[in-house]
Amino acid sequence: MRIPVRVLVLAWFAGLAAYGAEFEVWKFDQLENIGGHRTKVEGHPRVIDTPSGKAVEFDGVEDALFIEDHPLAGGATFTWEVIFRPSKGGNPEQRFFHLTERDPKTSEDTANRFLFEIRVKGEEWFLDTFVMSPTGSKALFNSDHLHLLDRWYHAAQVYDGHMYRNYVNGVLENSAELNFTPNLAGHASVGVRINHRDHYKGAIRETRFTRRAISPKEFLELP
Repeated sequence: MRIPVRVLVLAWFAGLAAYGAEFEVWKFDQLENIGGHRTKVEGHPRVIDTPSGKAVEFDGVEDALFIEDHPLAGGATFTWEVIFRPSKGGNPEQRFFHLTERDPKTSEDTANRFLFEIRVKGEEWFLDTFVMSPTGSKALFNSDHLHLLDRWYHAAQVYDGHMYRNYVNGVLENSAELNFTPNLAGHASVGVRINHRDHYKGAIRETRFTRRAISPKEFLELP
């Protein structure tokens, strides 16, 4: 019997997860290397000082970082957190953090992915998160939960094997049932969608990827 490539690769990831780190943290305190991974810089993002440490600021026009890693690949459950500051003057739609799977045979991007997005209305924004896998996808579109721009926020998306949820500053904003199976290995973009669309205007200080669903009391602390 021939075993599909996806099954073999996921089994390999499961073996790594059993012995590897449960979580991975990326701090945006430089441009050349994020989280120990090779980084490609586009435009002129810049490292800035904040009261809680350094962050990377994006201009909303051409700035972006591309990172050769997909930290949630192989994860059947997950928590993905980010500490960020969206700024005034950006586009109405901004895909500011994107993880995408690559086909192991062709090395081309597949449709399976994770996304952090914001939608801007005047001087306010709301969170939009999205995941896609071979068995199901879900968008959590939080249009009823508006927040002011030019302030620091903590956002999270969490999947426990049944429910997909997202949070802003530890407060649950949206949830839905989801049948999700793990992504394969891939790469990431920060400040723009992986296909160079919908640039982000603002700063990002830190992100954490955890291979299990955690509760809000375990989230990263907001500065």
